[in-house]
Amino acid sequence: MPIDRRSFMKTLSAACVVPLRPEAKASQPEIAVVAGQRRQRAHSPNVIVMICDDLGYGDLGCYGSHLPTPNLDRMALESTRFTHFNAAHPICSASRSALLTGRYAQRTYTQGAYFPHSKKGMSLDEVTLANAFKGAKYTTKCIGKWHLGDAPEYLPTNRGFDSYFGVPYSVDMQPLPLLRDLTALEPETDRDQLTKRYTEEAVHFLDNAEEGPFFLYLAYSYPHDPARASKEFQGKSHFGDVGDAVMEIDWSVGEVMKTLRQRNLDSDTIVFFTSDHGPWFQGSPGGLRGRKASTFEGGFRVPMLARWPGQIPANRVVSEWGSNLDLFPTLAGLCGLKLPEHPLDGADISHVLFKTGNEEATRKPILYFSPMSAQGADLHCVREGDWKLRVAQGGGNIYINDSGARSESAWLPRPELYNLAIDPGESYDVAKQYPERVQQMLANIEALMPTFPPDVIAAYTALKRNVASRTTPPGAAFRQKTNAPLPEWAWEPQDRR
Repeated sequence: MPIDRRSFMKTLSAACVVPLRPEAKASQPEIAVVAGQRRQRAHSPNVIVMICDDLGYGDLGCYGSHLPTPNLDRMALESTRFTHFNAAHPICSASRSALLTGRYAQRTYTQGAYFPHSKKGMSLDEVTLANAFKGAKYTTKCIGKWHLGDAPEYLPTNRGFDSYFGVPYSVDMQPLPLLRDLTALEPETDRDQLTKRYTEEAVHFLDNAEEGPFFLYLAYSYPHDPARASKEFQGKSHFGDVGDAVMEIDWSVGEVMKTLRQRNLDSDTIVFFTSDHGPWFQGSPGGLRGRKASTFEGGFRVPMLARWPGQIPANRVVSEWGSNLDLFPTLAGLCGLKLPEHPLDGADISHVLFKTGNEEATRKPILYFSPMSAQGADLHCVREGDWKLRVAQGGGNIYINDSGARSESAWLPRPELYNLAIDPGESYDVAKQYPERVQQMLANIEALMPTFPPDVIAAYTALKRNVASRTTPPGAAFRQKTNAPLPEWAWEPQDRR
């Protein structure tokens, strides 16, 4: 009996090339809600994940910026837009590792940012999102910044991607070769042309996509410092180099979306647009406290647009909390992927995407690790719903990573509690008003820490012994302990303990 290519690919979709949980479902799941009714799709959807480098929560027009981003603003009108979505880490390599594995970077031994000629990379024991898609017979393509190890065994084509075009790390690192698969096309690429060339590669991939589903991971190199744009965009945004870089990314998104429509792929393609963490020296955290590398919300909260015409509701804004950790489990459910044997830290948030009811995702507390001390293993915060508890803090400038070296962290003598629903700027510590919540969140940290590798547990144990002075004001960089008697104005004098 004749069989077409699509049916053949569906028949083979239960096969797998990576170690996966045997109990996970191989059949296509029920997905989407149309006119209030759940509908079964005939085949798996295509998936595009776009991730920017250092794009702030407040850098897009649809998030309140005056930057010209018409294509992303249009996409927001066609999408569900998240207002409380977090990266999984406030620095590059660790954040990308977490997105692609659904697991904290501390579990994958990716605790900071890799530099050129590094002998290490994201643990080879990890199953990536690309591995899972490949196991479901998707065509997989990686374009742009990788930053998870530049030795051949760590590059995309050995981590589940069929093909790769891009640079192995950040634009502030040198040399910056342009790679195709494992081959260097240029030993030092033209940084001005990166967004344009990524876009051309993405359009070419979509124009030549074979029948059957695909997964495209499009990782822009900008607006990471030093921000660049091609000549067509230089000086055009009226917001300097960073604004020009964002403007060109917006153009690129427009080209990708236009190609989807021209190729009649639009209704069959899920598109996510996000960032790896908050902005660095320039760019906007959207009025939030902190920036890249900090564990304040300005370092963690990012834009997130989720688009799937006729499936994910359009022109909708949701305030439910989400994380880049959630992409793996969510896409596994939507696309019939088998889950890895390693437990995931993210949650399936498809009920939020499709507005299928008031049910909440089953989610463990989310931890915020700092990249600035203990080789990136120090824990600073835990978040549960609207509540964020800060248990440790770094020294020096707490708003921006500009010390030129890793700074020490210290355990706070008095944990700080913030209600992010009404205090997104983390301006008002309310720990004294909610002592039971503080104790419960501390207990949840203690329950989670034994699940981490030994180096993370050791760093946590050492951090708790390094207690800051009780003269440390709430919200401040920690004060060093001294043998001097506490002054009368101490934040936690003896008679108030």
